[in-house]
This record gives sequence, structure tokens and C-alpha cells, in this order.
Amino acid sequence: MNTGEMKSLVEKWFSTWEKGEYEHLPIAEHFEHVSPFGTLTGKEVYLQLVRENEGKFLGYHFERHDAIYSKNRACVRYTGTQGDFKLDVSEWYYASDHLIDQIIAYYHIGEIRPDRLLQSS
Repeated sequence: MNTGEMKSLVEKWFSTWEKGEYEHLPIAEHFEHVSPFGTLTGKEVYLQLVRENEGKFLGYHFERHDAIYSKNRACVRYTGTQGDFKLDVSEWYYASDHLIDQIIAYYHIGEIRPDRLLQSS
């Protein structure tokens, strides 16, 4: 992938989330998401967690502040806003074959409000 393709892929990631169409995220079957909450491995594992916690994942608006794009990777710093909840995030995206393989997310979670806790079966 070249830099422009990587930028388009990341833009698709954000627009898919803003539309609430997470089942169509451009992620590989072996997708891995690393965050302060831990590591999720596998596309279906990730999507199942989102399904079980839609209220905590959907309805965000993303204000992107900075972005760096290169071949097969990118870094974006943004603020996600959902109602009165705001989260400042920096994420690294790694991709191949026009799909995101891995995201490593950095943000301060501090004390988690009870209504923000994720549930998993």
C-alpha cells in the first residue's frame, strides 16, 4: 500500500464508525486491537465485543487533530465525542492487503465510570 491508500483506509475506518456500520469495518480476519483495556485478537472477537456494548461504541463524532501516513501504517490523534463523554486518543494503524491488521490505541482511562464499563460473555 502507498501513503494515499493508507490514508483512504484510515478515513474509511472513521467514516464507518460514524455511520454506525461497524460490521463493515475494513479489518482483517486476524485483526488485533491493543488498548489500555487489553488485547483483542480476531475480527469476530472484536466485533462480538462491539455488538455486546453498542451503546459504548456507537454514536461518536471524531475530531481528528493530527495524522501521519506512510506505507502500511498511520498514526492519528483525535477526540471522540459521544454525548457528554469525550476521549482523547492516539492510535497507530498497521495494514496489509487494503485491510487494517492491527490498531494500538493510547489513551488515559483513569477511573472508569460504572456506565462506561465493558461487558463480555
